[in-house]
Amino acid sequence: MATPGSRPAPPSGLDATDLVVGVVSARWNNEIAERLTAGAHRAIGATGAVARTASAPGAFELPFVARVLIESGDVDAVVVLGAVIRGETTHYEIVSQGCAQGIMQVQIATGIPIGLGILTVENMDQAVARSEAAGGHNVGEEATLAAIEMALLAGRTRASRPK
Repeated sequence: MATPGSRPAPPSGLDATDLVVGVVSARWNNEIAERLTAGAHRAIGATGAVARTASAPGAFELPFVARVLIESGDVDAVVVLGAVIRGETTHYEIVSQGCAQGIMQVQIATGIPIGLGILTVENMDQAVARSEAAGGHNVGEEATLAAIEMALLAGRTRASRPK
């Protein structure tokens, strides 16, 4: 049983061998995005999925890149990765809310699940704590597993696509 605030464990033995997962990372706060991307690739490797990668200048552009990947017809799920770190202005709120709302709109409009691996944190220490190496807390890994689980739930796989 999960305790309040704890992360639920993914279903054991997710078999995603028929899935292609788009991995889209923001280049802004690149050090953190790379750590999240490493986590995404761990999840993809552990489940047998195939990765297709792309990047965006920053978090605000991630919904557009996700949509382009989805419209290519080559992905069954997408995960978006990046970090928005609070500064001294309202830019943090605009970027983080715009990104999250854009991702939800793309996901609903296309019917393709998108894992939200965007850190919205107060400082770099918090970002590092949420993008740990293998065996640690990594939001990129968690968001990728969520996207894979939802794609499997929807039955959207390479094997089910019309030829």
